[in-house]
Amino acid sequence: MRHVLVTGAAGGIGSAIAEAFAAQGACLTLGDRDHDALRATAARLGGGAVILAADLTDIDAPADLVERAWVENGPVDVLVNAAGVYPSLDMADLDARSWDRLFAVNLRAPVLATGAFARLAIGQERAGSVVNISSGSALRARPGGGPYASSKAALEMATRAAALELGAHRIRVNAVSPGFVLVNSDCNPVSAQYAEAIGTNPLGRPGTPQDIARAVCWLAGPEASWITGEVLRVDGGSSAGALHLPRIWQPDVARATSPAGVAAATTTPEEQTR
Repeated sequence: MRHVLVTGAAGGIGSAIAEAFAAQGACLTLGDRDHDALRATAARLGGGAVILAADLTDIDAPADLVERAWVENGPVDVLVNAAGVYPSLDMADLDARSWDRLFAVNLRAPVLATGAFARLAIGQERAGSVVNISSGSALRARPGGGPYASSKAALEMATRAAALELGAHRIRVNAVSPGFVLVNSDCNPVSAQYAEAIGTNPLGRPGTPQDIARAVCWLAGPEASWITGEVLRVDGGSSAGALHLPRIWQPDVARATSPAGVAAATTTPEEQTR
């Protein structure tokens, strides 16, 4: 029976990940700062999960969480770093305290948790798997989301770096990058206008926490045993391109022209023969 530690297990995606692993018969340790919500998640799983409250903004909390899980529930086989926050922060109005808190949860915590997991696994010569939860924002910033996008971009590089270093110890490190998934979070509220604007994708439906959970379970499992250092985009195809743009040329519409005052590009006769 695999022992799976899930951080952020009280949240919409984190709890769905815990439920998916429970359905596979995994032994679970659930971490989050909200102890009451953790108990509710554990209750939905039918009991049996170990719950550990932890505030990941505390510099020692990520490693302590992994070590406590290891001691109280046995060696950890899979670490899922699902905890994350997404405050709306404009770059011009950003202060150091807000930036540091965001990066503490979204980047520092998963990196430190992965390090603690690796040290324990290597010490006992155990294989393992780490799955970080990234975001499509790592590839594309949006107004109010610059700091969050920066943290997720950094997390994806940290994922690759850890995979490179830990592969020789049979520890795989990957990430799942969700598209927009509405989870009705009080911690990270989303306006209806934002949800409508960002929810378009080629598959034509919004994502669910269960979509993300299934991807995490697969990536952490034996069928993905030769995959490490990868970021799996689970976004309905929204990262494939700009679906909302019209075709570049349609015969029945006016042709675009250079703005007034901008000289059109010209070529010399020599350039035309190349």
